[in-house]
Amino acid sequence: MTGQRHGEPIIILLVEDNPADARMLKEAMKDFKINNTLYHVPDGVEAMAYLRKQGQYVKMPRPDVILLDLNMPRKDGRKTLKEIKEDPELKRIPVVILTVSDAEEDIIKSYDLHANCYVTKPLNLDEFSKVVTGIENFWFEIVKLPPNGVSRSH
Repeated sequence: MTGQRHGEPIIILLVEDNPADARMLKEAMKDFKINNTLYHVPDGVEAMAYLRKQGQYVKMPRPDVILLDLNMPRKDGRKTLKEIKEDPELKRIPVVILTVSDAEEDIIKSYDLHANCYVTKPLNLDEFSKVVTGIENFWFEIVKLPPNGVSRSH
């Protein structure tokens, strides 16, 4: 499997304010063929604290991939994405936008902010499982992920 590093689990950070969507994603990931560890934060403020290892997140592992919702309280996904991609220590972490919005302006803005891909969340569980399986197949079996560590070259 291309995405895995020597049998270590793939670390996924889910940034999602809707507990039901987070629960559905966790359930769908139980069926993943690859070893993964999912961490969940409810908004962009918590995501940035996690990524910068601040406060309660000081000992959390660096994610291999971030699944980011757009519409959240406190700091939305657009601002969070911008902050991640402007940070030399974080910008190489792939960010998958996973949101209910299929608005053209959200898609364009996300790619302008350097999202790695944009996926619209389906509303029913079967379709949601198919989307999660597609993310797994692409990001964890086909794609070569960047090393999970801080690169010294910027």
